[in-house]
Amino acid sequence: MPLPDGMQAMETDNGATPQAQGALDLPANADGEVKKEEETGTNQQAEDMEVENKVEPLEGTFTWKIPEFSQISSRKKYSEKFVIGGYAWRLLIFPRGNGCEFVSLYLDVADAEALPYSWTRSASFTLTITNAYDSDQSHKKEASHLFHAKESDWGFTQFMGLDELYNSQKGFWVDDTVTIEAQVKVKTEDNYFSYDSRKETGHVGLKNQGATCYMNSLLQTLFHIPYFRKAVYHMPTSDVELSHKSLPLALQSLFYKVQFNPSAVATKDLTRSFGWDSMDAFTQHDVQELNRVLCEKLEEKMKGTRVENTIQHLFEGHVVNYIECINVDYQSTRKESFMDLQLDVKGCKDVYDSFDKYVEVETLEGDNKYRAEGHGLQDAKKGVLFKEFPPVLQLQLKRFEYDFVHDVMVKINERYEFPEKLDLDREEFKYMTKDSDKSMKNQYTLYSILVHSGGVHGGHYYAFIRPDGKQWLKFDDEKVTKVSQSVAVDEQFGGDTEKAPGYGNNVPLKIARFSNAYMLVYIRDSDRDHILCDVTKEDIAQHLRERLDKEQEEKERRKKEKQEAHLYTYVKIATEKDIAAQIGQQTHFDLIDFENADIHKLRIPKQAPFSEVKSQVEAQLQIPINQQRYWMWATRENTTYRPSKTVSPEEEETKLVELKEPQRFDVRNTMNLFLESPKLDPHGNLVSLQKADIMLFFKLYDAEKETLTYVGYAFAEVTSKVKDLFPLMCQFAGFSLDEDLLVFEEIKHEPNVMCEALEKYSSLHKCQLEHGDIICFQKELPDSTLSKVKYPSVPDFLNYIKNRQIVRFTKTENHEDVIQLELSKLNTYNEVTEALAAKLDLDDPSKIRLTAHNCYSNGPRPAPIKYQSVEKLSDMLVHYNQNTDTLYYEILDIPLFELERLKSLKIAFHDDKAEEVETYTLRLPKDSKVEEVLQELRRRIPNAGSEQLRLMEVFYHKIYKIYDENDKIGSINDQYWTLRAEVISEEERNMSPNDKLVHVYHFTTRDNGHTTPMQNFGNPFFFVLHEGETLVQVKERIKAKLNVSDEEFAKWKVAFCSMSRPEYLKDEDIVIQRFMRRDSYGPWEHYLGLDHEDKNPKSRSNQNSNRYGYDKPIKIYT
Repeated sequence: MPLPDGMQAMETDNGATPQAQGALDLPANADGEVKKEEETGTNQQAEDMEVENKVEPLEGTFTWKIPEFSQISSRKKYSEKFVIGGYAWRLLIFPRGNGCEFVSLYLDVADAEALPYSWTRSASFTLTITNAYDSDQSHKKEASHLFHAKESDWGFTQFMGLDELYNSQKGFWVDDTVTIEAQVKVKTEDNYFSYDSRKETGHVGLKNQGATCYMNSLLQTLFHIPYFRKAVYHMPTSDVELSHKSLPLALQSLFYKVQFNPSAVATKDLTRSFGWDSMDAFTQHDVQELNRVLCEKLEEKMKGTRVENTIQHLFEGHVVNYIECINVDYQSTRKESFMDLQLDVKGCKDVYDSFDKYVEVETLEGDNKYRAEGHGLQDAKKGVLFKEFPPVLQLQLKRFEYDFVHDVMVKINERYEFPEKLDLDREEFKYMTKDSDKSMKNQYTLYSILVHSGGVHGGHYYAFIRPDGKQWLKFDDEKVTKVSQSVAVDEQFGGDTEKAPGYGNNVPLKIARFSNAYMLVYIRDSDRDHILCDVTKEDIAQHLRERLDKEQEEKERRKKEKQEAHLYTYVKIATEKDIAAQIGQQTHFDLIDFENADIHKLRIPKQAPFSEVKSQVEAQLQIPINQQRYWMWATRENTTYRPSKTVSPEEEETKLVELKEPQRFDVRNTMNLFLESPKLDPHGNLVSLQKADIMLFFKLYDAEKETLTYVGYAFAEVTSKVKDLFPLMCQFAGFSLDEDLLVFEEIKHEPNVMCEALEKYSSLHKCQLEHGDIICFQKELPDSTLSKVKYPSVPDFLNYIKNRQIVRFTKTENHEDVIQLELSKLNTYNEVTEALAAKLDLDDPSKIRLTAHNCYSNGPRPAPIKYQSVEKLSDMLVHYNQNTDTLYYEILDIPLFELERLKSLKIAFHDDKAEEVETYTLRLPKDSKVEEVLQELRRRIPNAGSEQLRLMEVFYHKIYKIYDENDKIGSINDQYWTLRAEVISEEERNMSPNDKLVHVYHFTTRDNGHTTPMQNFGNPFFFVLHEGETLVQVKERIKAKLNVSDEEFAKWKVAFCSMSRPEYLKDEDIVIQRFMRRDSYGPWEHYLGLDHEDKNPKSRSNQNSNRYGYDKPIKIYT
């Protein structure tokens, strides 16, 4: 199903020089000339974006051909600039993915850096990687975005799987060239930031977390069913629950905010209550599936409460499945409930056509007769009728289906109409059972339309809803706008639309619509007042109202604070108490983390003098003004952050806006200070500072306890010696004053720890000590103790702290039995495996194979780490600039370095009936040939020592390749293809020149919900056709080969198949003659097909889903 609808590249590089050529396709004017917009200055462009109601948005197409695509060495590449709508654009591609296993593709504002600060540019666009073989199979995705300074590019991080793009047979990468097409439509609607949905429409939107537009459209639809909303409000919750851990409370909170908040509402608490992580928020799912899963979960949560059975009351209807014999008096019926109806779109003109198809009668006759109890096999009529419809009718339109012919998912974009008034009692209750309640009138009115815009690989969801029954509103994530009936309804029918008239002899231009209705909600007219009831604040629990009103007040306060932030300076004040609390606990390096919540903060007008800081500290911390001395911090060249200078008495009357921290330009509105208090003077006075004094901070290291603690600060003359500080340090530590010490200066810790010993007889000046420097000291340990401690010195300990890493090891296969080990980021590959082997009690660490973690899929990466291929542990824990703490392991039966010299192949051996007998895993040197594989198989397969074998590739129940014995095995990939070996039959070995070897495939045409004419299944096989042999003779030999009973084989039909189209053969046909045609598209494009029922369809669907990696199902865990 569709993937994420749009996201930012998160990385820009304006220095890239395009090497590919692009072609711009712009609208033509009445004379057939290409009309090119004049390029305007950047200021004019920004002003133009704010002009309301321009005549008509401009659109155009840019084509980018990228030759030598596989040779691109850079991580990303830009196209040349192109102009559409008067604005400059360019494409940005990551050929090997932007942190994922997909090609990443974005539309970028080419001149973003030159535009004014507040520029915006709105556009909808379609990005396409074209298919050189079949343009209908091109890979495309749609998105809309408001581009601005912080989001100057937008597109798809997971645009297309790398394996699909680089498969030369697929048609996207041909002659090492990839062609990309961008269709851009510049929007000229009102400025995004000034538009007020609540003011304009009375409603607000929902924020998109990344790819949650499908969820937003469904939530808006459910919210605007007032009976449903009221039931959600009446679900019991308490004031002690947390909304992100309780689904009922999270949904109540969300609905309340949508009903009463002035602006768009976030959905993070709701998705967190689902048990989802950030990866789920960036994975787009099917809105129909979410609707069922969410309602099932709410139904479960409502049990035993006053709103039990609400879901059934609103959405549940009933059908009756029946089989009625034609010639005897026998009928079988089964009643089933439904919450929504899946309606066919393909081949149906409108909703009524779909309902006609839904109740269509199937005749069971011939080989498909019905076995009636007591009557044997009988001709019968099979169908379904409706017993009752629900008050709220949800119609899920089957816009997506699997095309087995082309082996892809496809979207049905053909025109499909739906009426505003839906009469399901029409034609004398043709959809209803005879005993249904005819007094209940099943007349419905269209209430909401969920729309999918885009293709099968991705797109965007939004909803049209008519809350008051009159005005249609478009709910598109955060924005809600009024739209006309034609936009909301008529334009969502799909199909082609006439975009522009033709000129001269040209026919009108038709453009296919990729936006169309995907789900319809109708409300029964007789239940309308009941369903669309009033919902007031009194329907909401008081504890919830109070909590959410308080949250809204806090939000408004923060908003106001943010709006006024430019008027204030936020002063953060660190004290000795703060430093002592952090060192050795939250951090070991430097002195303080100002982002810590415990740091005291003041909000002071920028125009106020610094003395206002002292006044507020006196009022809040009860420290007299004359006992406060402040030190300003500075970021040094080595990136450490230390106190550097005092705020002088003269500066105390300087405005805060005029005081700047030395070397700190990153934050405009904050000021960090160290507050010195008179603790060293018993009389409560601050120590008098001399010109030659420097302020030093001291940390104590205990090697035996492995602890580092802050013990104080002091002032010292730069001319004094390090030895002169020993008594003070001993006093800080509680040592005897004559204790001998080892002293170090902590210089920096990024990117590496730098902590150097100080010579005790050197002066502080010679040691280059200055204000804010940190002295670390420890006892000098005797030799007997040194051998017992793990980190004998301060530098040893700091390096350990800097590089320590807790690693979570889990099994590659089942991700169970997590083992946590504390290692160093500097550990080598061998040291890591040795530590894990010791924990596992494994004798040989080289038998451990490690696999790195994929931060995007939250699982192991496809390829394991090669033996000793990384220098250190930190390299194993980085995935596209994201750090992780997880590694996966497996225990091999041979050392990894030996295994890597070998090629592993998993080969299924089939007998002469084409049935799988056993699967063999072979390991051979990578330069081996297929001949050696077959030799090894003969050795392992019982009684196959002298047999002639062949090796082939099978995919989707078809034989794709037969390997030559001289082929190298290094090119064989059994990850996607099934490798199969079999004995070449004596009949095949002794074929005459007039015989022909053909493929035989099983297939079925029985309707199972798909619209493709045939689906392959089972095990394909080779078969020898003899000259002059009729179909009757061929069938006898196939039946004997496959050991099928006469009764079963009588139901089989044999067809000559070409290009996946069956041509059924007659008994007297000479079969080999069909394979003598010369219009073949390939050596095996023609095959003999066996049409019969698949007795094990589940295995086929499982194989398809496993090999093709369909989207994981939606789950709500709480």
